[in-house]
Amino acid sequence: MTATIQNPILPGFNPDPSIVRVGDDYYVATSTFEWYPGVQIHHSRDLKNWRLVARPLTRAQQLDMRGDPDSGGVWAPDLSYADGLFWLIYTDVKRRDGAWKDTHNYLVTAPAIDGPWSDAIRLNSSGFDPSLFHDEDGRKWLVNMVWNHNFGPAGQRFGGILVQEYSPGEGRLVGPVRNIYRGTDHLFTEGPHLYRRDGWYYLLTAEGGTGYDHAVTMARSKTLEGPYETDPAKHVLTAKDAPEALLQRAGHADIVETEGGEFYMVHLCSRPLEATRRLATGGPRAIHADDVRRSPLGRETAIQKLVWPKGEFPRLAHGGNSPAETVAAPALAEQPFAAPPARTDFGGPELPPAFQWLRTPEPRRLFSLTERPGFLRIFGRESPGSAFEHALVARRQTDFAYRAETEIECSPTGYQQFAGLIAWYNRFKFHYLVVTADEAGARLLTVYSCPADWPNARLSFPLAEPIRLPADGPVRLGCDVDDGELRFRYALGDGDWSGLGIVLDQSALSDEAGNGPGNNFTGAFVGMAAHDTSGAGLAADFSYFSYEAV
Repeated sequence: MTATIQNPILPGFNPDPSIVRVGDDYYVATSTFEWYPGVQIHHSRDLKNWRLVARPLTRAQQLDMRGDPDSGGVWAPDLSYADGLFWLIYTDVKRRDGAWKDTHNYLVTAPAIDGPWSDAIRLNSSGFDPSLFHDEDGRKWLVNMVWNHNFGPAGQRFGGILVQEYSPGEGRLVGPVRNIYRGTDHLFTEGPHLYRRDGWYYLLTAEGGTGYDHAVTMARSKTLEGPYETDPAKHVLTAKDAPEALLQRAGHADIVETEGGEFYMVHLCSRPLEATRRLATGGPRAIHADDVRRSPLGRETAIQKLVWPKGEFPRLAHGGNSPAETVAAPALAEQPFAAPPARTDFGGPELPPAFQWLRTPEPRRLFSLTERPGFLRIFGRESPGSAFEHALVARRQTDFAYRAETEIECSPTGYQQFAGLIAWYNRFKFHYLVVTADEAGARLLTVYSCPADWPNARLSFPLAEPIRLPADGPVRLGCDVDDGELRFRYALGDGDWSGLGIVLDQSALSDEAGNGPGNNFTGAFVGMAAHDTSGAGLAADFSYFSYEAV
C-alpha cells in the first residue's frame, strides 16, 4: 500500500478534471483547449500513479478547431461509464470574448478507453462545461451552465445550471430544459456534476471564476429538478482564503468512490512561481510590473480525500476547505508506471504521445514522420500568429526547471522562412530560437520573443545581432528554464554548447501574464516549429527532442 499522494497528480497543463472508475481502473479526462488531438485521458489503479492512455478526438467530424481563438477549443470534458460504454461530453468554443460565446457541445462514445470512439453527436450550444448524469432509473441527463449575454441576476452572464434529458435511442436531447440552480453570491457558477446518494441529488459546481477566487460549491435536492439547497459551508474546496498555500486557484472538481467505499475529489489548481508567490504573503515585490502571481505550468490536476457521511455534505478529510499538497492514499496497492525516456527519437510512423499540435485535424499538412525516416519533418506554414494552419509540435512543460534540446536541419532562403526551438504559451506569449536567413540567403540564428503582449503581439528581438551560421549542416538548439528565467543555447554539429548571453522572462508564458488570470486557460509548452510566410512551405527536419527535469 502507498501511504500518501503528492499533488498535483497530473503536473503541467491538465485542467478541468473529470474522473470515473470502471472496476479497479480509474480514468481522468482533462481539457486540451486549442491543442490537437482533443481531450487527454490518464489512467491509474491507485489514484497516485497516472499515465496518458488516450486522446479520443482525432478526426474532423469530432473536432475541427481551425480558427478557434487562443484558449478556445475543447473546454471541460466529462467522462462517464454506463451500459458498457464510455461516454465523453465536451465543448468546442468558437468564440470566447465579448458579450457572446459560441460554445458547441458534443457527445462521443466508445466500448473501451482506447476506442474506437464514435462520430460526434451535436447536443446544444446554450453554454459550456456539460456533463452527462446517468440516473438510477436508466435515464440520462445533460447538465451544463447557461450563458446569458444580457446579464442575468446579480449582473453577471453565468445564468445558472440547466438540465435536459438525453435520449440514446434518438441520439438527441428531448423534453423541457430546466434551470435547477443559479449558484451563490460567489458568482460564475459553472462546471456542474450530479451525483445520486442516500436519497439526495448532489450538485457539484465551480464558482468564482478560474482565477485566485476559484472555489467548489455543493448543493442538494430530493428531486433532480430541484429546488437545490446550498451546502451551509458553501465551499467544499477553495484556496481563496489561503494565499500562502502552494496549490492555488483550486476549483472545477469531480468526485469518485473507490472499490472500498472511500471518496476522492479531483480538481484543478495552479502553482505560482516562487518569485511571484511572495506577493500573496506580503513579501518582496516581484520582478514584474503588473505584480501578479504567475503559473507557467498552467492549471494542473490535484486530488483530495473526502469524508462523506450518510445524509450529509462531503468534507475534506484533512479538515477545512483549503487544498492539501499531500493527501492520504486509498487502501489500494501501489501500481507505478515506468517513467518515459527523456529523449525522443523520431523512428516510428506516429508522433510520440507526449506531443500535440494546434487546431487542425489535418496534421499531414503540418508534419511528416515518413518523408525522411528517422526525422520529424515540419512544413513551414502560416505565421506564429495564425489560428488556422500553424506548424508547431510541442509537449507540456511539467517542471519548474527543465532542459530541452533538439537538432534541426533546414535551409531557409530569406527572412520569411524560419524554424527552430520554441517555448510557447499562445500567439501572444512565446520565446523562439530560430534558424533563418538574411535577404541575401545567408543562414542566421536569432531569437523572436513576444512576452505577453496582448492584443498587439508585437515582436521583440532580444539578440543585439543575429549569429552567422554555416551555409548548411545541422544545428543543435537548447533551452534551460529555471523558475521564471529562460536561457537559449546552440551548438554546431557535435561542438560545444554556446549561450546567447540573454535571459528571457519565462513567467510571461502563463495564464496570468498580459491580461489577467481569468482570460487565459492553458499552460507553457516547449517544442519544434517551422514557419514560412512566403508560402513556399520550407521543410525543417528534426532528428530528436529531449526534455529533462532539473
